[in-house]
Amino acid sequence: MDRFYSLDHSSIDFHFKQSPRDFVVEEIPLYEFSGEGEHLILFVRKKSLTTPELVGIFARYLGIQNKEIGYAGLKDKHAMTKQYISLHKKHEEMLENFTHENIKIISKTYHNNKIRIGHLKGNRFYIKIKKVNPTSAAKIDEALKKISKFGMPNFFGYQRFGNDGDNHILGEKIAKGEARERNPRVKKLLVNAYQSHLFNLWLSRRLEISRLINNFEVSELEPILNMPNDEVAKLKSQKHPFKLISGDVMEHYPHGRLFDFEATQEDLARFNERNISPTGLLCGKKVKIASGIARTIEKDFDDEINEDGARRYAWVFPTDIEGRFIPVEAHYEMNFTLPKGSYATVLIEEIAKRKIN
Repeated sequence: MDRFYSLDHSSIDFHFKQSPRDFVVEEIPLYEFSGEGEHLILFVRKKSLTTPELVGIFARYLGIQNKEIGYAGLKDKHAMTKQYISLHKKHEEMLENFTHENIKIISKTYHNNKIRIGHLKGNRFYIKIKKVNPTSAAKIDEALKKISKFGMPNFFGYQRFGNDGDNHILGEKIAKGEARERNPRVKKLLVNAYQSHLFNLWLSRRLEISRLINNFEVSELEPILNMPNDEVAKLKSQKHPFKLISGDVMEHYPHGRLFDFEATQEDLARFNERNISPTGLLCGKKVKIASGIARTIEKDFDDEINEDGARRYAWVFPTDIEGRFIPVEAHYEMNFTLPKGSYATVLIEEIAKRKIN
């Protein structure tokens, strides 16, 4: 899928490939562990393994079921990742002799409940890109400054769509009853890929609209966008590169309740201050939909499927961004923190302004 990007520079040529040496992730837990309780909390480092593979290795070693081990989120296989897992502390003694070439237990503590999916605040990333010349490095510096100031679109990364990037095609057929998948976990994965595909298409369209508003005069935009002049003028007056449209469904950031955007100056200021952010639709049942002009755009990327829908932040704000050019090696290193559910590879693609997988 070709998509729009939020930054306005030309594409940057560099080499990036996910590997444990060049892609490091550290999980940031949602809460502090109490240090006491019946659950053993392990902080583990893994490489070249998925999180389910990691869990399976521990489960087989301990002779327990995979579901007895808790974790907060799925981490990339082609990376060095550090994350927390939980299990009953009765297994602690047996773990004293645990060794694996791709897994290291870094530390341990205790807590009074099991870690569950979603129990994380975000992730801290270290990424190295290669074959970077001084001109490209300067453009990357500037791109990171803009992302640090304004944030970035919250696309689903290519990992969401399977090895061939086409899981959404089968997912659509399953969602519409045109194909069947007996494994409930695989079925959910495929249907989620279809929902994510529509979300990405919608977000790309919204970026296209924002780019047009930034680059053209109000009188030129009315026939292109099919919006009244006064509405276009309001959008053009917004300082942020991502334009909020009347009827958008907003959410308090980094978490909170949903509410309708009514184009007030107060809400525009809250978005610029990172207190709220617009959301996009993951189509399905039992989900709040946009209204007004925002809904007119959204409904082109909606579908009636027999799956619960949701809203997802359309825009997120990476924090603690650092970048370093190493001219001797023609490398560029960067560190940044993303909220849960956001993809580091999307940030890299925003900088590159092209697909990287």
